[in-house]
Amino acid sequence: MVRARRLVENGVRFVQVNCAYGLSNGTWDQHGGLKAGHEKNARQTDRAVAGLIKDLKQRGLLDSTLILWAGEFERTPHAPSPDGRDHHSEGFSVFLAGGGIKGGTVYGATDEFGMKAVDKIADFHDLHATVLHLAGIHHEKLTFRQGGRDYRLTDVHGNVIQGVIA
Repeated sequence: MVRARRLVENGVRFVQVNCAYGLSNGTWDQHGGLKAGHEKNARQTDRAVAGLIKDLKQRGLLDSTLILWAGEFERTPHAPSPDGRDHHSEGFSVFLAGGGIKGGTVYGATDEFGMKAVDKIADFHDLHATVLHLAGIHHEKLTFRQGGRDYRLTDVHGNVIQGVIA
């Protein structure tokens, strides 16, 4: 995370930090052994991410740096095995900080089982539109026509999620 902070300090506009699969951090895509695996992963990443946020804030860079933490998609609250979860795409959690995000905001909710979004439903097109907006890019103005179809980064979908904007 120190390297990520240094890149931001030196003006690099986009920095992606991944948990390297199979090295110090195991996969987050676990269908079994969830408790042990995710505890290990969290121990290796949560303090590092918190440190990055703290460093950026101390240096006055958090306001201009968007942090997005997400997985490939969400997990069901149940599984066929006693210590795992399956994939599902009807309720998704993403962590956003800095870069124009309203701190401390929880946007939306799932049903009581965590199976599907039921309040302030936003999809990945909306997330992409919001990230582009925070980067100063109007996603609808990037539309181009090819083969009789309109295309853009948000695939002609997406609305900026105003409820998370500071």
